[in-house]
Amino acid sequence: MSEQPPGRMARLKDRLKDRSQTLARHARALPEQVPLVGRALGQLLRVNLLDNATRLAAQAFLSALPALFVLAVFAPAAIRDGVVHTLRQELGIQGSAQQSVQQLLESHEDQESESGYGAIGVLMTLLSATALSRAMQRVCERCWELPKSGTRLAAWRWLVWLLVWLIALVLQSPIRSGFGLGLWLGIPLTFLTAGGMWWWTQHLLLAGRVRWLPLLPGSLLCGVAVVGLGIASRIYLPGAMSRSVSQFGPYGVVFTGLSWLIVMFTALTLAISLGRVLSEEPPLTEWLGTRTEPGRWGGVRL
Repeated sequence: MSEQPPGRMARLKDRLKDRSQTLARHARALPEQVPLVGRALGQLLRVNLLDNATRLAAQAFLSALPALFVLAVFAPAAIRDGVVHTLRQELGIQGSAQQSVQQLLESHEDQESESGYGAIGVLMTLLSATALSRAMQRVCERCWELPKSGTRLAAWRWLVWLLVWLIALVLQSPIRSGFGLGLWLGIPLTFLTAGGMWWWTQHLLLAGRVRWLPLLPGSLLCGVAVVGLGIASRIYLPGAMSRSVSQFGPYGVVFTGLSWLIVMFTALTLAISLGRVLSEEPPLTEWLGTRTEPGRWGGVRL
């Protein structure tokens, strides 16, 4: 006589329960079996990855991008065209949104008499945009478990980093295309420039409290992240931006652009966090000269 369906269901539930318990035991034991995984998970929880990435994206969207527009308004035509091209390539801004940006950047030609006010406006916009620099500094300090730098020590670093980051953003699109020579040159150039940018970023915003070599793994991971995001943005963003604009109108640019910035800063924060973990792994510690306090992972002795 065949077995009744309720009996088979009960046995199936028992097997699923046993397997889920086995998987849970393996998951709990994984950090002990593979210490690198445990340290990486601990680092990500302590850094608060998504919260910090969202804060960076919001600061970039609300303060740094307006600063980029303001600087471009008073810049030569070649730089204005570079800003429009970068926004089109990196954020998928096309059609009416692209035309609006172009008109905004060209609006200064009829306002020559307001140059004094414009200079003050540029200065105030740049100073407010250093909120992104401060947020990035806090992320780097949290990744390396360092106290906050004093304002006098860090203030000029915020402005310098912001200006260099904005210039790198304008140059991002031609670098990705290998200055017109193709991806065979663009991809390695993007990796090298992004890696160098984020290597310098960590050292600058940490006020030199961590030596150059321990910062190298994180910068290399940032380079990989920027290359991957650049390829993904060209595939995904134009269609996503078009759908969002057709559904939400001008607000679609805000929704899609901010979402992409969150993805970008999540990847960069993850890269810096994991770079710190890798720099303190035994195979790399001796080569990088990373020194930690005895008995405590994560405490860099400066």
